[in-house]
Amino acid sequence: MAEDQILKGRKINGHLIVLGYGDVGKRIVKTLQENNVRFIVVDRNAHTLENVDFEYVTGNGADEEVLKAAGVESASTVIVTLNNDTDAIFATIIARGLNPNSTILVRANSVKSIDKMYKAGADYVASLSIVAGQLLAKLTAKCMNRVSIDADEDIMLYEGISIEKHHVKEGSEMVGKTVAELNLRETVGCTIIGVDRSEDVTIHILPSMVLKAGDVVAVVGSRENIALFKKKYVKLD
Repeated sequence: MAEDQILKGRKINGHLIVLGYGDVGKRIVKTLQENNVRFIVVDRNAHTLENVDFEYVTGNGADEEVLKAAGVESASTVIVTLNNDTDAIFATIIARGLNPNSTILVRANSVKSIDKMYKAGADYVASLSIVAGQLLAKLTAKCMNRVSIDADEDIMLYEGISIEKHHVKEGSEMVGKTVAELNLRETVGCTIIGVDRSEDVTIHILPSMVLKAGDVVAVVGSRENIALFKKKYVKLD
């Protein structure tokens, strides 16, 4: 089995999964490697994965057993860059069912598939392959690069999607709340995709995680939704 060949039964947790190692997948992998992010690639083409220096599982990314072998049930983020939109939709449905708390990012080969991908459980969808590679990589790695202590970083991405980094200050309604209690997806339409706490960055955001004053959170959403987030949660001096 792929799990025995590559992962050898090792328990993995809080990692990223990249489904598809084509042109877009390769750009994403390059960015993840540059940023020292833990990831596993899934691709059905064993020849494509020969001599690579990262963990991988050989198989169809739309197959439940293959996704389980890649550790989808404990992954923080699933990045779907499959060449077939039908496969991408099925992969999204399966990944969402196995891990309701993961962030799922999908590349659409046709704009006609975008709505179906959102209905399947995707959090964010990009429709142009070149831009999608940049978008998905930034969403999962560059957003958590170190910044100076007073700087909040704003990254404008594709189709109005942005990432902003904000300090959680004393007096904010976020302090002392778990991610589940905040329920940002429902209240303001945003998602926390990373937390920097005392220079210890995590992208494995559990619902039980309690936010503290001094944390730096990376939040992704539309411009409008991030504006709602800032109005409700960002304490101004």
